[in-house]
Amino acid sequence: MKKGLIGLVSVVALMVLGACSSSTTSSSSSSSTKSSSDASNQWSEIKKAGVIKVGTSADFAPFEFHTMVNGKDTIVGADIDMMDAIGKELGVKVEYVDMDFNAVLASLEQGQVDIAVSGISATDERKKTFDFSVNYFTPEQLVVVNKANVSKYTTLDSLANKRVGAQKGSIQESIVKDQLPDSQIVSLAKVPNLMVELKQNSIDAAVVESAVAQSYVAQNDDLAIADAKLETAEGDAYAIAMPKGSTELADKINSALEKMIADGTIKEYVQKNTDLANENASN
Repeated sequence: MKKGLIGLVSVVALMVLGACSSSTTSSSSSSSTKSSSDASNQWSEIKKAGVIKVGTSADFAPFEFHTMVNGKDTIVGADIDMMDAIGKELGVKVEYVDMDFNAVLASLEQGQVDIAVSGISATDERKKTFDFSVNYFTPEQLVVVNKANVSKYTTLDSLANKRVGAQKGSIQESIVKDQLPDSQIVSLAKVPNLMVELKQNSIDAAVVESAVAQSYVAQNDDLAIADAKLETAEGDAYAIAMPKGSTELADKINSALEKMIADGTIKEYVQKNTDLANENASN
């Protein structure tokens, strides 16, 4: 990732590569998965296979993103560190399956992955279809604009009739629809694509999670965070999604999560990976 448009284009190109690391393999693994209609013995099958397959969309720094580690394209991030720790606690290997965000929950529902971890908000609507872990991070939502236009967009009303971008299938997409109803929503599959469109003035603003927004602004001198303030709801908090009925698996994941929340480990992961994303951008 480099400063400016070239770096963003590079990131977009990098997204098409499959991640490979000690904890990352292709989606062709023989790890067993269960559909959401039959998850009562999911933990037993995961334990037997020794692998938990995790659906994610690695374009959401600092939570999940691609970087080069020892010459290899690797998925890293706060969610990845968190899941690696949970896998260690559960005694299973963690396998990441990278895809567009709007496909993550669909893959979980279809039984192609065991759980979904990708900055996913546990909304009431999603709870009708999936079980969720305890909330592990509550983000603030920010509006990112071209720096040249920052003085124009100081309120939500100033974004009326403007093109506002959000990641397709994300909570930010719902926030634009709910809190900016007079704007023209532009939904794209990847966050880096939103930033490219913003830098090219193809959209006027983008609604992004705070740590992600701050990371992109730090990497790009021509972007800025607008003063327009969005509301944060309890349903915006991030949680791990599981098939309905994953009671035993949820208990084990929650036990590991609650320890990391209590001792501040989750916040440390977010800060560590924010620094990593910014460091990569400056190289």
